[in-house]
Amino acid sequence: MENYIKIQQAEDEKYMTRCIELAKLGLGSAAPNPLVGSVIVYKGKIIGEGYHQKCGEAHAEVNAINSVKDKSLLSKSTIYVNLEPCAHHGKTPPCADLIVENKIPRVVIACIDIFAKVSGKGIEKLKKGGCDVTLGVLEKESLELNRRFFTFHSKKRPYIILKWAETLDGFIDKYRSSSDPIEPIWITNSLSKILVHKWRTEETAFMIGTNTAMFDNPQLTVREWNGRNPVRIVLDKKLRLKNTLKIFDSAATTFIFNEQKDEIKENLHFIKTNFTDNSLKEILNILYQKEIQSVVVEGGKELLDSFIDQNLWDEARVFVGKVKFGNGVMAPFFNYIADKEVFINESKLMFYRNEFDK
Repeated sequence: MENYIKIQQAEDEKYMTRCIELAKLGLGSAAPNPLVGSVIVYKGKIIGEGYHQKCGEAHAEVNAINSVKDKSLLSKSTIYVNLEPCAHHGKTPPCADLIVENKIPRVVIACIDIFAKVSGKGIEKLKKGGCDVTLGVLEKESLELNRRFFTFHSKKRPYIILKWAETLDGFIDKYRSSSDPIEPIWITNSLSKILVHKWRTEETAFMIGTNTAMFDNPQLTVREWNGRNPVRIVLDKKLRLKNTLKIFDSAATTFIFNEQKDEIKENLHFIKTNFTDNSLKEILNILYQKEIQSVVVEGGKELLDSFIDQNLWDEARVFVGKVKFGNGVMAPFFNYIADKEVFINESKLMFYRNEFDK
């Protein structure tokens, strides 16, 4: 009996691993919905699989069930899913109902969905429908996969990723004035740039401050990778930025937080904000209401320091290039230990997690 249980656990983990692999394919298109993959197994063989491809479209379980050629096998199969099947009518019908209707006898779930309309209700429906439910298979890995979704719903704000590049001697930028060329000063390499563009396809929005927009003139769009553009966010309190800057082009939806006006002009959304000591929290609350699930804060230093000082961050991704400036704008003071380091040619990339944000 003990050996049978171990074999079953190993099998469950194998197929749940596949669910997680499938779920990752929805990164960048499923939000604000969670990343979900599903696998259907009959006698040790995968007969169907699917993932949630895009918000508003079919869920993972639906795609997996639809992919099964011989539907008569469903009543003798096990369905795996990395997140509790939904139990409510949203943009699509409840997945828990579909599983019960197809008489799938066993359901293996990695973790409970904390979204109020689902949490526990999907499992309850499955059990009432006669399904044998196994919960908690690769739960830690599944919680990690959907960390953006869980943070969004538990903290009522977007998942915050801080990102910057600094020199070997600890500078994030050179001192610049209005007479200097309006262009970025590169610290890292072309491969690092490609990676950042990949990130732009994976996260909902990218945020910069006034000075970064003014001096670097970034477009914040995807050009070095295939995928959709993120929402662009710029904080321009006094509306000082010229409308000829790239961030004001028509390439992507752009939010301009300011203290003067509320207005929408095509893709440009001017959002009037009270810039006080709590302005960041107000901005994040507005982004939460607009279903912006994740935000990468690209700088500059003042904006990054504000998020760090208020402990409003979940991840940090810090590049360290091989160049030295000698003087300039110091990188944010960041007294944390990286949990992972990788090299991208001669540049180092360090990943941090905020373990103190409880």
